Amino acid sequence: MQGGSSGIVYGGLKYQARCITDVRADAGSTTFLAGTLSLKEENEVHLIRLLPGENELVCDGLFYHPNEIWDLKSCPFDHRLFSTVYTSGEGYGASVWKIPELYGQSNSPQLEQLFALDDHTDKIRCVLWWPLGKHDKLISIDDRNIFLWNIDPSNKSAKVISQGSADMLPNLRGGAWDPHNHNAVATITDSSLHFWDLRSMKRSNAIEHAHIRDVDYNPKKQNIIATAEDEFGIRLWDLRMLKHPLKDLPGHSHWTWAVRHNPEYDELILSAGTDSAVNLWLAKVGSDDSGPESPSGSPTRQEEPLLNSYTDYEDSIYGIAWSSHDPSLFASLSYDGRVVLESVKPHLQRK
Repeated sequence: MQGGSSGIVYGGLKYQARCITDVRADAGSTTFLAGTLSLKEENEVHLIRLLPGENELVCDGLFYHPNEIWDLKSCPFDHRLFSTVYTSGEGYGASVWKIPELYGQSNSPQLEQLFALDDHTDKIRCVLWWPLGKHDKLISIDDRNIFLWNIDPSNKSAKVISQGSADMLPNLRGGAWDPHNHNAVATITDSSLHFWDLRSMKRSNAIEHAHIRDVDYNPKKQNIIATAEDEFGIRLWDLRMLKHPLKDLPGHSHWTWAVRHNPEYDELILSAGTDSAVNLWLAKVGSDDSGPESPSGSPTRQEEPLLNSYTDYEDSIYGIAWSSHDPSLFASLSYDGRVVLESVKPHLQRK
């Protein structure tokens, strides 16, 4: 199903941008953080809130950030904390920041840098918070290593407690933390997806020969992940049976860049791509979903229903985020800095 957009547009970002995240810890409203990526100007982090009337997105806070933002994550247990990965001189840095308490009463209040994750010597790719509730650990991933940190925001401290090396693997590009197991993390390389046990900092399993750009765990179903891949579009996997995917979805006409499971409706998946579209999928996964195998030994391709394609964009879309406060809403961010909030309520009846 093709559709333009009847969404709510936020026009406050002045510069190009790639990163948007749901503020999960804000239980009282639908709130997002978005960060800009300007080469020449001082960058910004916008706190964007949906007004109770559900027809306007407003800037609840605008904060200057000294560098280009390449990764942005909100702390899942404190709505005033977030992490960024950013350019830093000739390299990259990562820090955890705190939004000032009186952020709504100042035009551009100063962010407080609680601590920097400065043990990296390679290019930092992303920071991961354990998604479900309070946890005193943080993960950072660079080209060659995965770091596990012990953090204490109240004392503004972070300390590396263990480190895993990519060894002979291609460079790491990103990852996701299993919401059902705080000892399990998935990392992306240029040609594979690897699963780590944080207790030993060793790799436990892998999906080989796949150019994966994003990975996301299903928060409602254990052992189910989704991957965004160049060749196959979107694939659903059971971690207990990685030989073949459970499902193949067509993906996008150009690169499929991001994939996200809905936090409440376990069969809804969002994807975004460089074809300037966001796709909403209904992807049913059950015990009988492995499908008949083709003569080549791989499952027969079964295209799941495309519930809607949101196409009212003029640039590539790198950022998508469901609202934890209202899981029928999601925000998308195109590279030109345009944030759009959409509702999927018209499509929930097909579930």
